Amino acid sequence: MTTNAPMQKTQNQPKWERNQHLVLLGCGKMGSALLEGWVHQREKFKCISIIEPAGISAELEALDLITCYDSLEQLIAQNTTPIDFVVLAVKPQVMLDAIAPFSKITDENIVFLSIAAGLSSHWLREHLNGTKQIVRAMPNTPASVGAGITAIYADAEIPKQKTEYCVDLLKAVGEVIMLPNEQMIDAVTALSGSGPAYVFLLAEAMQLAGKKLGIPDELSRKLARETVFGAGVLLTQDPSDSSTLRENVTSKGGTTAAALSVLMEEDCFLDLILTAMQKAEKRSRELGELVLPN
Repeated sequence: MTTNAPMQKTQNQPKWERNQHLVLLGCGKMGSALLEGWVHQREKFKCISIIEPAGISAELEALDLITCYDSLEQLIAQNTTPIDFVVLAVKPQVMLDAIAPFSKITDENIVFLSIAAGLSSHWLREHLNGTKQIVRAMPNTPASVGAGITAIYADAEIPKQKTEYCVDLLKAVGEVIMLPNEQMIDAVTALSGSGPAYVFLLAEAMQLAGKKLGIPDELSRKLARETVFGAGVLLTQDPSDSSTLRENVTSKGGTTAAALSVLMEEDCFLDLILTAMQKAEKRSRELGELVLPN
């Protein structure tokens, strides 16, 4: 007796191609950080085309994977490979002019991955010929040393494998988390996007305070930086809450308790951080409004 086994659909079906033609629009600090990560993952790409009038480093230009162009028009004229993904890595204030040439492209299969603050999927869709394949992401500057964290939101219309490809692109510079809705991105910008600057300011303040307490400037700088670094490593490796780690350092009646009595008086430090992040979130929303055409 024989039985009809279910068909194994995955055996003979062609797999989705992972080696794609990626276009990077803008190669500033964040674009460069991403590019540095991608060059170590060559299997993901047919080729990487960069649109950057200022050019790129000779080292990157020498790689056969990468070609730099002054404009989209030049890219199309010299490279006939269909574009699969476009990473929008220019500042929000110049995005409108930067993406204008892409509005002429009618290929609905192209996925646009934007790392610009404030510019919504709706805004991008309106200025990219109505494309529905928009992904928004908010990385942060530790991406330049492979220690970034990026929050990402993808339109529901985008096929799962394309969203996963975008996640893979961003994993080249650190951890990636998916957001359940786009409305969170402005708050994420205020927290992790701008967050490194808050930490740098803390290190700066500690260094200056140490100097005023009589520690030589270079030694104070070293102590402040290594303290911030070590605390960061401990945060990532110890599963305890931040509050628990703080309490573990704070002996009753000790030096840390004396310092925290100032920082935590009437929640002044916590309120200051909240106020700062609220202002950053508001500014993120305003950036989207500032680039609207008249």
